[in-house]
Amino acid sequence: MTTTEETGYTPAVQGTGFRATVQRFGGNLAAMIMPNIGAFIAWGLITALFIPTGWIPNDDFGQLVNPMIFFLLPILIGYTGGRLVHGQRGAVVGAVATVGVAVGAGAVMGTELENASPMFLGAMIIGPATAWLLKQFDALVEDRIRPGFEMLVNNFSAGIIGGGMALLGAWAIGPVMRAVTNGAGDAVNWLVDRNLLPLASVLVEPAKVLFLNNAINHGVFGPLGVAEAAETGKSVLFMIESNPGPGLGLLLAFFFFGPRNLRATTPAAMIIQFLGGIHEIYFPYVLMKPRLIIAMIAGGAAGVGTFMITGAGLTATPSPGSIFAYFAVTPRGGYVPMLLGVVIAASVTFAVAAALLGFGRLEPKEDPTVADGDAAAVPPDADPQPGTQPEPTREPAVAGTVPEQRTP
Repeated sequence: MTTTEETGYTPAVQGTGFRATVQRFGGNLAAMIMPNIGAFIAWGLITALFIPTGWIPNDDFGQLVNPMIFFLLPILIGYTGGRLVHGQRGAVVGAVATVGVAVGAGAVMGTELENASPMFLGAMIIGPATAWLLKQFDALVEDRIRPGFEMLVNNFSAGIIGGGMALLGAWAIGPVMRAVTNGAGDAVNWLVDRNLLPLASVLVEPAKVLFLNNAINHGVFGPLGVAEAAETGKSVLFMIESNPGPGLGLLLAFFFFGPRNLRATTPAAMIIQFLGGIHEIYFPYVLMKPRLIIAMIAGGAAGVGTFMITGAGLTATPSPGSIFAYFAVTPRGGYVPMLLGVVIAASVTFAVAAALLGFGRLEPKEDPTVADGDAAAVPPDADPQPGTQPEPTREPAVAGTVPEQRTP
């Protein structure tokens, strides 16, 4: 993917090998997600506070939750992805096309949205793709437009390409993403039926990062957990997807060893995720560096294994998945196993993520003399550039003496 501006979120990647390709892909994901972190935090705060199970339930303010996650956030991602590819024109058509994907996935205003899925992945695909198509069209007609018709051609080309991709998103891409959601739920259900719960993290954690967490938790684990809790009084199935430990471990690793320009965002994200139970807040951090999904899988599997060994379980689905909600639905005598699983999951995730981040050594050192978007400043004591000679230093002349003559 060609970008029109520097992202500033990941160092420049050199080379064309597989590793460089993966790093460049992660950098492009970061460039679409990280500029919109403020919007994710706003949605997380509103969700944690005002949903029916939040801290300050409010039906009026709670109505902001669904429009933001199903429309606002995907559109922002599609807008940003389009802007990276083709500037402002690409941003506009990327946003238009993203609406089609959201509608195709079942997100229609005025409905209950039970079967809808947030189209973040779809936005990452269709936003840049639509901008790329417009970029190719602009390059094709750049020198062929008669004077006076530039605005007409520019506006109608953006409208036709953006509208056409929105129709394609509603007809094809959105339903495909819904199929991905259903497939992930079926795969997790297969593991549950065979008592391979720790291995469920191999599917659950990547699916969560793609914002399929609610479909998995409430569509698969919730009903199964309710049936088990009705018989035994508790169920570990409530704890597989909702464990706040892995997210906390990841954010701690970012705080200590992540990119320096993102470390300041992690304390607020930790509060929203661990105390507020809004796990979506850490998903963009994984999308920024896809290799960290290994840390999430390791932490999730360690937590589920600990829950199974210690006999932990909850009496109901913790909603939202915060540590406070865990305490509220933990049966008497089950607090120690519950805390042990959360702590071990956080510790394993932190250790693996820190190693994958190189314990901070992989991040470039900040140069205080270089400003964002400006050319690198040369320090006063920097070595001369190749092919140039430094000016010779001349000692001041002293009265009554003759300056030393230098021979070439």
